[in-house]
Amino acid sequence: MPEDIILERGRPASDAELARRADWIRLQTIDLIAQAGLGHYSSTFSSAEIVATLYYHVLRLRPDEPRWANRDRFLLGKGHVATGLWPVLADLGFYDKTLLKQFGKVGSPLNDHPNMKLAPGIDFSSGSLGHNLSVGTGMALAGRLSGRDYRTFVLTGDGELQEGQVWEAAMAASHYKLGNLVAIVDANGFSGSGPTSLAMNIEPLGKRFEAFGWRVQEINGHDMATLKKTFDELPDAATSEQPTAVIARTRKGHGVEFMEKQPQAWHLGLLNPEQYADVVAEITARMELTGAGAGAEGSGQ
Repeated sequence: MPEDIILERGRPASDAELARRADWIRLQTIDLIAQAGLGHYSSTFSSAEIVATLYYHVLRLRPDEPRWANRDRFLLGKGHVATGLWPVLADLGFYDKTLLKQFGKVGSPLNDHPNMKLAPGIDFSSGSLGHNLSVGTGMALAGRLSGRDYRTFVLTGDGELQEGQVWEAAMAASHYKLGNLVAIVDANGFSGSGPTSLAMNIEPLGKRFEAFGWRVQEINGHDMATLKKTFDELPDAATSEQPTAVIARTRKGHGVEFMEKQPQAWHLGLLNPEQYADVVAEITARMELTGAGAGAEGSGQ
C-alpha cells in the first residue's frame, strides 16, 4: 500500500457490506480454529459486527505504518477473540495473508491472544483480562498531552468488567476529561465460567458508567445501522471532555443458531466435520441473501 494512503474515519460502507464482513469474520474464525485445533467461537461471534464496523468504517489507520502517530488506537481487552481480528488486519494490508497459515503454531506471531511485540497492528497485548481500559486511558491522555486528535477505542467483555482495575480506569478517564476515549462493552451476558450475573453482577452497566462520569449509549451490538450511527456521532476527539461508553448488547455465539442456544459450550472448543459443514452452510446462505461483498469470500477450507 502506498505510503500516502490512509484509511480515514467514516469511509463509505453500507450496512449490508458490513454485515457481510461480520459473517466473513465468522467464516475466517472457524477456519483458523480448525487449523489450530482449538479456539474461541461464541465470544468472537458476539463481537463480529463491532469489529467489522470499526475496521471497515470507523478507525483511522495506515496499514503500511502500524505505529503511525496519528492513527486511532484499538485495544482488544477481551483478547481471546483475536482469532477474528487476524484476518481483518491481513485483509487491510498490515501483513501478508499467507501469515494466517501460521496461526496457532509454535513461534507464530498470530496466536489466541494478541501480542504487540510480535504482530503488526496490535496496539497493546492482552492475556490476563482487565488491563486494557487502563492502558487505553493512558494512550488517550498521551494524545491530549501531545496535541493529537486520535481516538482510543477499547473493546471489553462484560465479564471483564468484574475486574476492579477497570473501574479505576473509568474513574481516571473522567477525571482527566478524556473525551477521546471510547470503551465498547460486548455485553453478551456471559464470561468463561458462565452468566456474568451469577459470577458477579455488573448491571446496570449504563448507570454504573454514568456514575463514573461517562457519556453512555446503550445499543443493539448486532445492528449495523445503529453501530455506524453511534460511532459516526461521537463527540469531537480533540475538544470533548467526557469519555464515551458504548454498551453493545449482543448474543454470545451470534450468527450460528446452535451456538446461540448453547453459548457457554462454545466459548472454547472445536467443531467436528459435520458441525463445521453446517456452520459454513448457515453463514454462507445468509451472505448470499445480500450478495458477495468485495473481499468477503467464503471459507477457504
